[in-house]
Amino acid sequence: MRYFNVAGPCNRAEHYMIEAATRLQGVEQLVDMKQYFVIHAARQSGKTTYLNDLAERLNASGKYYALYCSLEALQGIIDPEKGIPSVIHCLRAAVKYSSLPNKEQFAADADYDEFTTVLKNSLTDYCMLLDKPLVILFDEADCLSEGTLITFLRQLRNGYNTRSNIPFVHSIALVGMRNIRDFKARVRPNSESLGSSSPFNIIAEALTLKNFTKEEIAQLYRQHTNESGQQFEADAVDLVWAQTQGQPWLVNAIAREVIVKMLEWDYAQPVTAELAEEAVQTIILRRDTHIDSLLERLKEERVRKVVEPIIMGEDFFDRQSDDFRYVLDLGLITSIRGRLAPANPIYSEVIARTLTYGMQETLMEDSQTYQAPHYMKSGRIDMDLLMRDFQQFWRENSDIWLTKFDYEEAAPHLILMAFLQRTINGGGKIIREMAAGAGRLDLCMVYEGQKYPIELKLWRGEKSREKGIEQTLRYMNIYGATNGWLALFDRKPGLSWEKKIYMDKQVVDGKTVTVVGL
Repeated sequence: MRYFNVAGPCNRAEHYMIEAATRLQGVEQLVDMKQYFVIHAARQSGKTTYLNDLAERLNASGKYYALYCSLEALQGIIDPEKGIPSVIHCLRAAVKYSSLPNKEQFAADADYDEFTTVLKNSLTDYCMLLDKPLVILFDEADCLSEGTLITFLRQLRNGYNTRSNIPFVHSIALVGMRNIRDFKARVRPNSESLGSSSPFNIIAEALTLKNFTKEEIAQLYRQHTNESGQQFEADAVDLVWAQTQGQPWLVNAIAREVIVKMLEWDYAQPVTAELAEEAVQTIILRRDTHIDSLLERLKEERVRKVVEPIIMGEDFFDRQSDDFRYVLDLGLITSIRGRLAPANPIYSEVIARTLTYGMQETLMEDSQTYQAPHYMKSGRIDMDLLMRDFQQFWRENSDIWLTKFDYEEAAPHLILMAFLQRTINGGGKIIREMAAGAGRLDLCMVYEGQKYPIELKLWRGEKSREKGIEQTLRYMNIYGATNGWLALFDRKPGLSWEKKIYMDKQVVDGKTVTVVGL
């Protein structure tokens, strides 16, 4: 029986999978047009699966010889004198295990001392031996950098420009996490352009793999149902879609967690929304390799510059910048109707937990203060008491903690989230809604079926309070709550704590907003 795959490329014989061709349209037309192009998508979103499928389809068409070649082994080789021979070695290995003819003749007489031309010459010589056009799909192309990358691309450009007279590769795909804009940054970090000799103008188009749709998630899960009889309830599919937004690794990981770990292959039990939710929480806390490697990027300065304002609800970065495109291509964030947010609720949660981990550990070590039972009364959270305690904590500790966060501008938001997380660990959860341009961070604590909406906002003048109250009321309406809390952080230098710290209530149409000054 097939299974849900969370490690490496999928294949039809062993894994449940959505046909790769449905996730990216128009590639075969680009090949027919002899184009050179880029395919980019986030890590573990199905790029290699797609390329293997594409190579199979192109070979089966009878029109081309298609070759898949991974360049992952070239990570960190920046010297072209070593890098270009390594590219050819990767190509030789790919040819050796392919169905291409004349395998032994590829680069058989390569002169590696001529590293600036050996790749072009080797490909030209080999194309002259073939009776059909050659298509090369370079996977992990963004592992190339600096001198190796620029020499590699220039030789492809030279072959491209002369191929009307001298045989060369018919079509090439460069595939990785990054779009072509970021290839430029990896060649010459502080330059937007390589000038008239740029090897990048051969690129016809940059394409990206789509995430699964909700219907495709249901289709994927039905494959398991058809083979095992185990049902995925409709609410479970809805929850997986809501939590993952179709990110392929997450979709497979949730199903695998429920079926293998939680139900232990008991196909008689259906997969319910409750089980799927428990699997989501396990994946978040366990920080599997996929999530861990993605969140390692949070330490990068160019990532911080984009993610930090999203946490704060601000929108003051250049959407045309390479940094913005880089973070978007990583799959950490998404743009929905022009508003930026974490790519899915799971990523939102793990971003918050990752950035507040150190503080949460410190709070966990405090066995006397700020303990969850202190705030739980008759099945409810005493939010006023919780917020008063945070005010005291903020007054006593903010100067120390603000200097400990790499994300210094978002530190107030992160510190309050860590404080709340410490409380809710006694049972319940926090729903986080981050979005650039919102002007605030939305949180909702959920405990024993009760919902406690909280707005986090920076004080930027008198209108901040008025607008914050309006935003809190709208957020309360979403959850049907009659009480909400607005945390207003005033970071003006020199302002006394007596003026910063206050708590007052405003009643609007029978609903109460508690404004918490910080």
